Amino acid sequence: MDVLIAGGLVVLLFVALASGLWIGMALVAVGLVAMGLATSRPVGDSMVLTIWGSTSSWTLTALPLFLWMGEILFRTKLSEDMFRGLAPWMNRLPGRLLHVNVIGSTIFAAVSGSSAATCATIGRIALPELRERGYPESLAVGTLAGAATLGLLIPPSIIMIVYGVAADVSIAKLFVAGIVPGVVLAGLFMGYIIVWSLFNKSKIPAADVDMSLAAKLYASRHLIPVVLLIGGVMGSIYSGVATATEAAAIGVLGSFVLAAVEGSLSWKSFVGGLGAACRVYCMIGLILAGAAFLTLAMGFVGLPRHLAEFITALQLSPFALVIALTLFYLVLGCFLDGISMVVLTIGVLLPTVQAAGFDLIWFGVFTVLLVELAQITPPVGLNLFVLQGLTKHDLTYVARTATPMFLMMLVAALLSYFFQDLILWLPSRM
Repeated sequence: MDVLIAGGLVVLLFVALASGLWIGMALVAVGLVAMGLATSRPVGDSMVLTIWGSTSSWTLTALPLFLWMGEILFRTKLSEDMFRGLAPWMNRLPGRLLHVNVIGSTIFAAVSGSSAATCATIGRIALPELRERGYPESLAVGTLAGAATLGLLIPPSIIMIVYGVAADVSIAKLFVAGIVPGVVLAGLFMGYIIVWSLFNKSKIPAADVDMSLAAKLYASRHLIPVVLLIGGVMGSIYSGVATATEAAAIGVLGSFVLAAVEGSLSWKSFVGGLGAACRVYCMIGLILAGAAFLTLAMGFVGLPRHLAEFITALQLSPFALVIALTLFYLVLGCFLDGISMVVLTIGVLLPTVQAAGFDLIWFGVFTVLLVELAQITPPVGLNLFVLQGLTKHDLTYVARTATPMFLMMLVAALLSYFFQDLILWLPSRM
């Protein structure tokens, strides 16, 4: 019966999304139906408590602050300066400035710890510049959708903290373990851009005039403000001076200082940036609230627990278990947010994982890789929603452009299984 209910809810969700209903409201509506079918608990109380809990956490405060930081940077010359500083170094690399999406996301991932914040911030900075220079829209959007997921893998990562608590493993070791696979995944994204560009040379704008090493270094002076800002935010986190939320506030303040220094800070830009950040966050916040309530409802229906128990009962070989877990998280990623996936399943799966002989640090990073896939998996892929709001493209277009990045992440997940030292080498040195 639970399986029939779950199948009906999946169909209902697709119908609600296809009807044009706001995504957050569609998630809430399906959650209401699920709660009504699966439990006699007062639905209104559950919905209010869940939505309040999901939207009022202190950690989540970092997201609107990082969004505001991105809006400030978007309204200054810093985004243009970042491209002016990076462009000379990208001229000889196939794909040229498309690599800024990956490089920028990799750097910002080490600041925010949030996939959505990385996507929104780098999107605000990079997409207008790439459009102005004539780069293919589909590749610009798709590479950003994939590269922004690095916010979950490269430390600090909120979801790694959740896993570390659930699995009772060292969060510091998890953070260190995410560095190498994060760099490898960024390399895979850049590799795809290079291969695509070699086969589609006519679609990539011509290179700028080649410059000497001295000229390139001189042009790199434009990167100094951005490097100082990112260094201040990262340094405050890794030195222990500030939490991620406090570091986001430092980033906002630093953005204002840089905007004032270069003369682009005005009342109009202040109000415009604040309003835009509020609109994007309200969109994301509504989706987060709906996803949290739907997660609660799915928990009452028992879908995650039943699927996890089913995998455990199969008694698979280690490689077959990895394939089954990959498919399992891909299915869950269509309907649940990443943190909820970890919370609902880790407790049930850990005995099976340990019996298969997997290191729990390795499994944590592997799980994060699979959760990253969920960020660009419709219909509940948060990065897809963020890019939909930024670009005004429909969800199917954004999802289609992200498909190559999805495949690259699958490759990274397989590499992490066959070469587990990619994950375990750095933690073993601690």
